[in-house]
Amino acid sequence: MASADVNQICQTLLKLRLVDQRQMDDCLVGPAAGSVEVFLQSLERKGLITSYQSSQLKKGGESSGLVLGHYALLYHNASGSFARVFRAKDLNTGQMLGLKVLRSRYAKNPKSIAEFKREAELGKTLKHDNIVPIYEVGQDQGEYYLSMEFVEGGNLRDFVNIRKKLSVAEATKATFEMANALQYALERGLTHRDLKLTNVLMSTRGVAKLVDFGLAGLDPGAQNDANVSESAQRAIEYATLEKNTGVSRNDPRSDLYFLGGIFYELLTGVPPLPRTRSAEERGEFHRYANVKPVREHDPSLPLGVAAVIEKLMHINPKVRYQSAAEAVSDLRYLMDDYDTIPPLAAKTSTVTASTTGGALEALVAEAPVAPVNNAPMVLCVEVRMKHQDVLRAYLTKHGYRVLMFSDMQRAVSRVLNSNPPAAIVIMGDGIGDDALLGFQTLCKKAPPDSVTCLLMVSEKQADVYDAASKCTTKSCRVLRQPLTLRDLHHEIRAGLIRTGHWESTATQSAEASE
Repeated sequence: MASADVNQICQTLLKLRLVDQRQMDDCLVGPAAGSVEVFLQSLERKGLITSYQSSQLKKGGESSGLVLGHYALLYHNASGSFARVFRAKDLNTGQMLGLKVLRSRYAKNPKSIAEFKREAELGKTLKHDNIVPIYEVGQDQGEYYLSMEFVEGGNLRDFVNIRKKLSVAEATKATFEMANALQYALERGLTHRDLKLTNVLMSTRGVAKLVDFGLAGLDPGAQNDANVSESAQRAIEYATLEKNTGVSRNDPRSDLYFLGGIFYELLTGVPPLPRTRSAEERGEFHRYANVKPVREHDPSLPLGVAAVIEKLMHINPKVRYQSAAEAVSDLRYLMDDYDTIPPLAAKTSTVTASTTGGALEALVAEAPVAPVNNAPMVLCVEVRMKHQDVLRAYLTKHGYRVLMFSDMQRAVSRVLNSNPPAAIVIMGDGIGDDALLGFQTLCKKAPPDSVTCLLMVSEKQADVYDAASKCTTKSCRVLRQPLTLRDLHHEIRAGLIRTGHWESTATQSAEASE
């Protein structure tokens, strides 16, 4: 016969629907029938309860810390000063989700309860791939909770703590997705007001999702350090920025400033604003006005990325991006181009952001070199519109005539006709498998003394690089990323000099001296 303590736990488990009778009977054998410890270990071993549930059962009480409403609490996942987050299971549907529970010290404060409920109601209106959806807000046993999607993977602070910093590709994609979420929310009249690493979750598929749209319009109040909550401290940061830059409270551009701060830290592992829990320090404006340029931490960062961060975090809100939609446009530009031919890397002078045009457009406008004789024609093979625009603009500025094809077979036919271009540039990661076949054909059949053929492959195309390298010639070369536009221009010009389409600098200097 089971001991009284074991019997009590059995009754609790059945009452709360955490296990059924058959499952429990399977565990009530041998020593488990008389030992709470052995019985709970048996339940854990069979995956019927979690270690968190086991620890709560040992503490006693029928349901405390085990079930809220119709949600079983499985694990304690995260904590803030205002609330705790659990991984939970809907006992009615079996769905796994997150449960955010207001801390007990706030559960008797009407203002805190109102803030919590307000967050839930705001969140329930937002349906976007990059925003964690909120399903329900409820109260049980004097505790307030809201249910939401559970995102496997952790928040961005976890990522930075473990990996120190993210790659340019990962950080740019995450920032693009966050900006998309802000744009969507703003179209519905909402701002975030609490952008920080811990409020961005990263799914196992690598999708960034914002949580806690709960502070829009929240008054930071005049609270001291001992009483100010984490949420109110964040509100102080927003209020300090807005008050000292002459904009109204809840200005959408404030979110963009702190979005830039997240992008900055993802790339460098260093927060642009020194961390502090002091409300007084958070209220000092110089923290926001004197942010060290991101490339002082990492000079290898693409200039385009640095330009976007500079514009996101510009202390003058009129120079900052004016909407999340503007930031999305430039971030999409970066996402399309930074790991192939960064459209901004060719510019080396200091960026002066415009109050209207994108930060990226300002960088593309590099002064062209002297026009080449007879304007050699360069044929580019690329399917992505942004890449096409960048290549066309850059090469045209440098005196070339540019043909743009998206079909590899048509491009090969054009090179092999009686009037071939001076050079062909094949964007391997955009064209795909056809790029290798086309390059191999050109290596065999293109006139070696009149056509320069360049195949550009990404770091992920190691197999394409290896295969293409086997058939390269003096005229046909395979180039591996990362590669800047200036690097590409030098490769084209070197090929044109060799084939007689471009006179070398030495020849030009000699002619000039004559």
